[in-house]
Amino acid sequence: MEFDFQTLSGKDRYKLLVATVVPRPIAWVVTQSASGVVNAAPYSFFNAIAGSPPLLAISIDGRDGERKDTAVNIRHSGQFVVNLVNDAMSHDMVVTAIDFDPTVSETTEAKLATTPSIKIAPPRITASPVAFECEIFQTVELPGNRDLVLGHVVMMHVVDEAVMDAARCYIDTPKLDLVGRMHSGGWYSRTRDQFEIPRIDVADWKTSAG
Repeated sequence: MEFDFQTLSGKDRYKLLVATVVPRPIAWVVTQSASGVVNAAPYSFFNAIAGSPPLLAISIDGRDGERKDTAVNIRHSGQFVVNLVNDAMSHDMVVTAIDFDPTVSETTEAKLATTPSIKIAPPRITASPVAFECEIFQTVELPGNRDLVLGHVVMMHVVDEAVMDAARCYIDTPKLDLVGRMHSGGWYSRTRDQFEIPRIDVADWKTSAG
């Protein structure tokens, strides 16, 4: 079956993408409004896209033709924290996805403790196993008051128990117990089912093929 994206509606294109590009990591983004309200919201059109410079990309959809609080706050301050979501915090993350009024702090509603960031103003979620303090690198405006935000990572926090060797920057990824977004609705995926396939160098490939 073929789907011509040039003839499909935006809703149908979205349905096809989220049903097939899985699992998607979740950016639990914390921002701060001009009046000081701390906002937290999850986004799964997200990933790390470069190591040097260290860049994260987040696509922030609009709501009813207007920019969401996250995008408004990032445009105002130029700063945000991307927290990653582990299994233990998945229900708290869903609470922050509720469409609260901009004057309401999702961290307060979800009873999430926060910790001051080191290099930027918005705080991070204390219990999140990984948090990236970011400054805007570039924003690409998309139709419908949507923003594709590229964030430059200026500081990273990882829970101590998941750090195998700090000097060599080795992280015990399974200990993070992260979750990802699956298809539409309330479906998520844990990252506990893993398997390893070693990479093959050219010499070994030539030997096995010959």
